[in-house]
Amino acid sequence: MKPLLVVNPSSGGGATGRTFGALRSAIERALGPVEVAMTERPGHGAELARQGAEAGHELVVAVGGDGTLHEVVSGLVTAKRPEVRLGLIAQGTGGDFRKTLGLEHRLDRYLEALKSGRERTIDVGRFRGAGKEEHYFVNILSVGMGGLVDRYVSTASRALGGTAAYFGASLRALVASRLGNVRVKVTHEGETKELLVRTYMLAVCNGMYFGGGMQVAPMARLDDGTFELVALGATSKLGFALSSSSIYSGAHMKQPGTVHLRGEAFELDLANDDVRDVFLADVDGEPMGGLPLRIDVMPKALVLRA
Repeated sequence: MKPLLVVNPSSGGGATGRTFGALRSAIERALGPVEVAMTERPGHGAELARQGAEAGHELVVAVGGDGTLHEVVSGLVTAKRPEVRLGLIAQGTGGDFRKTLGLEHRLDRYLEALKSGRERTIDVGRFRGAGKEEHYFVNILSVGMGGLVDRYVSTASRALGGTAAYFGASLRALVASRLGNVRVKVTHEGETKELLVRTYMLAVCNGMYFGGGMQVAPMARLDDGTFELVALGATSKLGFALSSSSIYSGAHMKQPGTVHLRGEAFELDLANDDVRDVFLADVDGEPMGGLPLRIDVMPKALVLRA
């Protein structure tokens, strides 16, 4: 059966939709005929990917940003078809997951990876909030300021472009953010420990990058069956703002107060209830409520064509 492209026409500030005719021609010259499914609303990518896997497509390719990839991964996990391969043609503005893969942001590089037949198994994160419904992530789940940025980006004007909208949302989030006292329970190799982490931002990482190139977890590997928890130790907004810049190089890992834990399962909750409305979750660049959360690794859950 033809490869299925799950395409988000809104990705890249709408550039994917405007240029998809030419993009499809280049893809079909490399891969042969493809089937295309366009997303129409948030969450639609997961539905399309699941339906495609259940219909027998052996390769499902996410064409869009990290949020599109997140939805396609969720759809493939819920389809429970281990023979289906995941592909990626990144078209968003952040491109954090492809940075972990070491893929240069060029169409010919994505197509070469899809044509090559090279495959690698990758882990997937599974999490639950206060309810019983399961959700999934492939890159990074963070709590704190990142989720607040998501909230503001979703309502920001794009008249000056996506970068300006994100910058403005980040400034608003910094002003509105509150210090979280996060109860963390981590299980690693059968041993469980608990601690209290005071931070404006905590991330549970399968991949290395988030937030448009921040190298929050330089040690993270997509296929080692464990996640890295990283929290910045700054307890003032000025300190947080100054330390945040060091994430781009990974230098934050050497700063006093940075917390780093490794594990296969995590439980996160807030000890200070008064910050729940601003201490929110960001999952692969998408807003996803708040705490409490239970997170665990699904080892080697998907096969990626890369």
